[in-house]
Amino acid sequence: MVTYREAGVDLDKAERAVKLIGETLKKYGVSPSQFGLFGGIYEVGGTRLIASADGVGTKLRVAFMTGRHNTVGQDLVNHCVNDIFVHGADPLFFMDYIAMGKLELEVLGQIMDGFARACSRVNCLILGGETAEMPGFYREGEYDLVGFIVGKIEGKIIDGSEIREGDELIGLPSNGLHTNGYSLARKIIFEKLGLKPETPLPWDPQTTFADELLRVHREYYTLLKDAREKIKGMAHITGGGIPGNLIRIIPPGLKAVIKKDTWPVPEIFRFLVEKGGVSEEEAYRSFNMGIGMIIVGKDGLKDYLRERGEDFWIIGKMEKGEGVEII
Repeated sequence: MVTYREAGVDLDKAERAVKLIGETLKKYGVSPSQFGLFGGIYEVGGTRLIASADGVGTKLRVAFMTGRHNTVGQDLVNHCVNDIFVHGADPLFFMDYIAMGKLELEVLGQIMDGFARACSRVNCLILGGETAEMPGFYREGEYDLVGFIVGKIEGKIIDGSEIREGDELIGLPSNGLHTNGYSLARKIIFEKLGLKPETPLPWDPQTTFADELLRVHREYYTLLKDAREKIKGMAHITGGGIPGNLIRIIPPGLKAVIKKDTWPVPEIFRFLVEKGGVSEEEAYRSFNMGIGMIIVGKDGLKDYLRERGEDFWIIGKMEKGEGVEII
């Protein structure tokens, strides 16, 4: 059995790290009142801004292996946009940090094309950034990406405070792994099984593992921006999986009960679980398992989604208790 910890990612330690960060910030009085949301909210002159920062993770390794760099920029922007949108924000501007051992213009051009393509779709400016050339720090052909986004909340903050017992949990489909779980996926596919990026998928011979692993992280803002008044809470399912992200919007005294058989789990996740010997608990903490966004909606949300031809599933409901239970 392969675990995320064996692949180099310790989720339990990550949770302790978040707690340590919060305690340290509070100690010096530089912590926001709402710590642990998907973005940090700051009010200035009656305007509520929200900011978030993220990376693409070890998905970059797949880009290095294949020489395909035109998707990771889109991944980064879309991830950041989702993280601020779950609280009801419209994106204002994005800033990037690109670090390379040696500046490679062709690679830089592909990355920037991804940034620009994704920002254009959500009407977000690229305000600036930093491109750092760091000889001796990164190996040849490698780089790192970080994205910073700021958005504006015009109406009510969507934070889950209106969620009540009996509310349904609506799951929206992901587009594959998105940007989390890649350390475990790479260990299973490339190390344990010895497969190559160009190896065809067993369930779809017209598609390679590179194609599957480089699918662009889905952006949900365009779909849902006109439905904010129909939403009580949203959780973007990234690192930590369903339990690690859904917990952020659950009010005290309630628990989310997720039923695993209520949506079709994509073949890539079935493959990783079976071939990697990954336990169900580990899988739901490491991957999104085909659910990229979970919404607690109000009346009219399901009709809104149907009118737009969006696939969705009722994957559970809110009950009395604490935390997230997957059954």
